[in-house]
Amino acid sequence: MKKLLVVLGVLFGLAVIGGIVLAFTLGPIITKGVNTFGPKITGTKVTLDSVSISPFTGSFTMSGLFVGNPVGWKSDKAFYMGKVHVSVDPLSVPGALLGSGHAVIKEVLIDGPEFVYETKVGLSGISSNINDLLKNIEKATGGGDAAKPAEKTDKTAEKPAKPLKFEIKSFRLQNAKVTLGVGSAAATLPMPPITMTDLGTKEGGITPDQAAGKVVTNILGGIVSAVTHSVGQIGSGAADAASGAVKGIKNLFGGSK
Repeated sequence: MKKLLVVLGVLFGLAVIGGIVLAFTLGPIITKGVNTFGPKITGTKVTLDSVSISPFTGSFTMSGLFVGNPVGWKSDKAFYMGKVHVSVDPLSVPGALLGSGHAVIKEVLIDGPEFVYETKVGLSGISSNINDLLKNIEKATGGGDAAKPAEKTDKTAEKPAKPLKFEIKSFRLQNAKVTLGVGSAAATLPMPPITMTDLGTKEGGITPDQAAGKVVTNILGGIVSAVTHSVGQIGSGAADAASGAVKGIKNLFGGSK
């Protein structure tokens, strides 16, 4: 019995050491991945300072996520997130990867994000930096009106892989600020906290783009709320522009579903 306990103790120790090594190894890998592929998806500068991972609890924290503005806008950034904490149910991940289930994200907490919202009037109407950023993402990920690949008619053709799905039990965005415009005319306003629960629960999981649609729509709604509560400071035109952007976001992601 004593020898068995010693063996189990050694194995446990190795598991702990392996977990620590894994945490320190995956963090830099994820950071490098975001810094490498982020700009290709957004068409803008994207940098992530670091990622810390706790493999035993299924949680990780991203620090210093910077997303730049698309070409043609004055500010250097579209938004900055100092801390993004994500907690995942580790037992749900294998099923999601195999297509037999969906991943369960227990919590997403974004604390103290900074958004920059710019608008301008052109021949096609009111445009915004956030809409342009989302158009870049849509183009890079094959959304919108991008041509769909021809369907395979060969009976031996492989079935398309099932999309990765997940549900988010709790999403919170707090202590956020939005800066409208740039320069001397800019106004920085506090955004109300955003809380959402059970995203994708009823559907048995949703895809990343569906989740993005729900989250982004609510964030833009928070910007509108901040604007409409400060119309006296910045004028009603900005409020109208922000409201128009939210409608555009809903259309981009297929409505508020």
